Amino acid sequence: MEVLHGKHADLSIDRPEMLCKIARALSSPVRIQIMQALGKRSMNVGELAELLDVPMSTTALAVKTLEEAGIITSEAQPGARGSMKLCSRKLDTIAVTLVPIDEVHTSILTLQMPIGGYSTADGIEPTCGLANENTYIGDMDNPASFYVPDRFGAQLIWFRQGALEYRFAFPEIDAMEIDWLEISFEACSEAPMYRDPWKSDIAVAINGRRLGIWTSPCDCGGRHGKLTPGWWSDLSTQYGFLKTWHVDHEGSYLENMRISDVCLCDLGLHDRGYISVRIEVPDDVENIGGINLFGEHFGDYEQPLVLRVGYHMRTGEDSTPNNLE
Repeated sequence: MEVLHGKHADLSIDRPEMLCKIARALSSPVRIQIMQALGKRSMNVGELAELLDVPMSTTALAVKTLEEAGIITSEAQPGARGSMKLCSRKLDTIAVTLVPIDEVHTSILTLQMPIGGYSTADGIEPTCGLANENTYIGDMDNPASFYVPDRFGAQLIWFRQGALEYRFAFPEIDAMEIDWLEISFEACSEAPMYRDPWKSDIAVAINGRRLGIWTSPCDCGGRHGKLTPGWWSDLSTQYGFLKTWHVDHEGSYLENMRISDVCLCDLGLHDRGYISVRIEVPDDVENIGGINLFGEHFGDYEQPLVLRVGYHMRTGEDSTPNNLE
């Protein structure tokens, strides 16, 4: 699992060549002293030799060994007597995994996103609006209100048509072999006041690939939502349905029912440092009935958007484009 993350490297017992190379490079007291010196500033070979009080040839050989192991970098700089290597640390930390790959088990990472934490709001059409626990946010039926700063505190968002895109940051995604992922949220249709039946086709896409369509049967009301604040009118939308979308190597599922053939390999999960989740009422569906999206303090379920990722740490020849080798 030789993976470089900035100035950190992960090494694995399953790839002993690089592990041995780095271990050998750090097995010399002189080379350790060089790493200590470079922790303060970049230095050329002559400066290192003078600081450590060792011959220039010994210092140059030590620098070469550290450079070949990928621990430091050097570049030629003009000097008084020709060019001189200016050395800098490439790595600050190294982690070693001594567990073989067949003993590595899937881990689960859970990320939460407030419903107002979207990156973009595209094509929003009235009826539309936002509310927090205490009041409305911005102006009703004005799509411009979807970009006011107070939107981050939204606990209920509704619109007739359009899309919200959420970006979940994954700085370590290059080190992860993703086995499955799930996105869950509470939602229902959007009608004047509330209405049953009132169908709406709601699409979910990950990294630009639509997983499928869920047809919400109604805009839910008739009783107060379990978490809906008291100031919210009983004549308006009250709660929704908690829906979970799942993608793995075989396809995409909604509440354990297969909805499409889109699988993990179609999502380009390692092409960017985040996972994009797009929730949309598109214009190419049969039932354009809007959406209400609920936060953890509105509706029936005490949760915002939740992204869960099943993964294990990458090992083997295809570990990462940023491989140390």
